[in-house]
Amino acid sequence: MKRLIVLIALLFAAPALAQPRVTAPVGTVEGVEQGGLRIFRGIPYAQAPVGPLRWKPPVAAADWQGVRKATAFGPACVQPRNRNAGIYTNPLDTVSEDCLTLNIWAPAGGKDLPVFVWIHGGALVAGYSHETMYDGARMAQRGNMIVVSINYRLGILGYLAHPELSAESPDGVSGNYGLLDQIAALKWVQRNIAAFGGDAGNVTIAGESAGALSVMYLMASPQARGLFHKAVAQSAYMITTPELKRGAYGLPSAEAAGSQIMTAVGAANLAALRAMDAEKLTLDAATKGYGPWGNVDGKILTRQLVTTWDHGEQARVPVLAGFNSGEIRSLPVLLPPAPASAEAYEAAIRARYGDLAEHFLRLYPSSNIKESLLATTRDALYGWTATRLAIGQTAIGQSAYLYLFDHGYPAAAEYGLHAFHAAEIPYVFGTAARTPPYWPKVPDDVTNRRLSDAMLSYWASFARTGTPVADGQPAWQAYGKSANYMNFAGKPQPGTRLMPGMFALHEAAMCRRRAAGDQPWNWNTGVASPVLNKATGCR
Repeated sequence: MKRLIVLIALLFAAPALAQPRVTAPVGTVEGVEQGGLRIFRGIPYAQAPVGPLRWKPPVAAADWQGVRKATAFGPACVQPRNRNAGIYTNPLDTVSEDCLTLNIWAPAGGKDLPVFVWIHGGALVAGYSHETMYDGARMAQRGNMIVVSINYRLGILGYLAHPELSAESPDGVSGNYGLLDQIAALKWVQRNIAAFGGDAGNVTIAGESAGALSVMYLMASPQARGLFHKAVAQSAYMITTPELKRGAYGLPSAEAAGSQIMTAVGAANLAALRAMDAEKLTLDAATKGYGPWGNVDGKILTRQLVTTWDHGEQARVPVLAGFNSGEIRSLPVLLPPAPASAEAYEAAIRARYGDLAEHFLRLYPSSNIKESLLATTRDALYGWTATRLAIGQTAIGQSAYLYLFDHGYPAAAEYGLHAFHAAEIPYVFGTAARTPPYWPKVPDDVTNRRLSDAMLSYWASFARTGTPVADGQPAWQAYGKSANYMNFAGKPQPGTRLMPGMFALHEAAMCRRRAAGDQPWNWNTGVASPVLNKATGCR
């Protein structure tokens, strides 16, 4: 008995298991070990200039001596606090201007593993890297890969352009700070990820919504060239980009927009703006209509995204891109008012689309105006963009894989949210049990588990080899000449020629607006479209 007591005492007196440590070029970090993974949270990849120094490019994080704890996530970047409950509401704990951190999920003992860098969505206004739905554990485990998620500056703090800021810059530019943060994170990955078991020569950038817009910005930016080798764009939107110095395509210049918001929030000059409280300024700017976008400054972004792709100047990397059938069901704010009758609907389309009207009405008929409005805005933003990415990469000799997510389940159907915007994310990450509080709950059943396993496997395989493959699932053919795609509806279903005629219509509308020079190609489509001219402007 005494011997047993002694053994128990020795067990309780034994030192705790050492936490995993990695010594990288930047310094030594200590994380946590869980389920065969080494997890490192809140590692600073850059220093965001804050307060009186805000609105400058990020400064690389300084190397450190000793051991840095990486067991807690860093704060989210400053953003408006959620006031209303909704499916995307995910309460924040802390926010800070000093927010440029990343998180790593790495299989223990891994070496030369593919690296998957996730860029969160949120309209460049909100979101953060450690939202529970983005937990990288299952993807890292099942895919045998490194998963990295990053924060980047948002809203007015991340994208403000202004003449005074441009005058301060050695390059004469301003804005795009959030994009520069993302580039800084990718540079950190290039320098340090091998220490965590990753292959710096096999990096995939990925994102959804504004994260996918960011993926396109990175594909277009000369500053990001060579920092990644594949790209995933989920629900991307290749809309009009403001230009730094001049108004174009119906938009004010980015500098003019910055001057307008400075006046609107009551700042006399840049010094006064820098002296404002970050959270109050961010909320005031958002309330007064400031929209954060990248801008065409000739250095970080050199052309409109559509023009970059037309010239084949985007990154020459394989792409996986797609959209959801119910994108706009959860984004009704993007819809125009519905016409009062079928006759009014058809008259509005004919007045705006002219010789394209019959094509339009075949795709989006007046027999169900509600569904046609949802489909029109979905396709003009997301369907057209995903198809354009597939066509564009194919044209420069790169593999492109197109998908449609058309999967629903009872909790989503109850609220009319079949395959809503971002609904695919928990399937890709395997985090159906970790969605936000008001998210329609995904059933824990065989159909949904199998679909998630298949999607996670396709995405992980793409990150590993550039070809999406899933054991026991159909072959996903590259877009190619046959216009192949994969439909995720209950299970993966391959097909060809997704939504015939959809891309051609919205491409023609974009080309005519671009040729006119005074019209943006955004969500002002269908009955909200400006009158299109007959000069196509297309190649």
